[in-house]
Amino acid sequence: MICLIGRVLISQSTCVAVEEPGYPQARRLFRSLGASVVGVPVDDEGLNVDAIPGNARLVYVTPSHQFPLGTAMSLQRRTALLAWAERRGAVVIEDDYDSEFRFEGRPLDPIQSLDRTGRVIYVGSFSKVLLPTLRLGFLVAPVSLQPALLAAKQLTDWHGEWATQAALARFIDQGLLARHIRRVAREYANRYAQIADSLEHRFGGWLRSIPAAAGLHVAADVRPGTSVDVARAVRRAEARGVRVGTLSDFYAGTPVRAGLVIGFGAIPTLRIDEGMRRLAASFGHRTNA
Repeated sequence: MICLIGRVLISQSTCVAVEEPGYPQARRLFRSLGASVVGVPVDDEGLNVDAIPGNARLVYVTPSHQFPLGTAMSLQRRTALLAWAERRGAVVIEDDYDSEFRFEGRPLDPIQSLDRTGRVIYVGSFSKVLLPTLRLGFLVAPVSLQPALLAAKQLTDWHGEWATQAALARFIDQGLLARHIRRVAREYANRYAQIADSLEHRFGGWLRSIPAAAGLHVAADVRPGTSVDVARAVRRAEARGVRVGTLSDFYAGTPVRAGLVIGFGAIPTLRIDEGMRRLAASFGHRTNA
């Protein structure tokens, strides 16, 4: 879906603003289409709207669950981003990739639901809701952009996977998708809590988890004043059969926030404790906590 939007809105040297840190594949995609990609810092309230380049014509954000930090964009930042886009004549791509799995609190309204001037394209996916091999997604676009997006879709692919789409539509109509999301959300909430608790008790001297209310991963950064070689610890963990990401993997420039990104979507709950124990050992910490 993001590629489809890019084909319609990006021409040579179009300035695209993305979150920093952010989704590396989106950066690479935009560059492959000829865009000039500029990273915009993210803080506890989300994208820093004041730091968006004035010549940006496309802004890519993950406001419901910032990837990879996990924070949600505040309502103030959402309204500021909409106002900025209207002033500049820009378009916002709102990638809502996994907010269905919410652990606490009421979700903030999507930016698209606040849009009154046709500046936001809302993108969603069923890959994380159901399974990664189900390559189905959707977008909600302003009326003004729909003809161009439809034409681009037809040129790229005359038709989608009709049988798969029909099966998914029936799954949704029968209420089975909503039931599935409720069930797995409880399981993911348990996994998140287990990892966050382990980070606090086993890694408290080095790392602190970054609070999040949704998603399929936990991000943790290095505590201020702490000296730890995260990359080396990650290599040791992989040798012990545990694979995690580093926050530095999601930065395109500097400075880089040091830390870990721990995914748990495909990890059985019963294996999490042993995995965290091995990860702690890779940091040289005591493992019997």
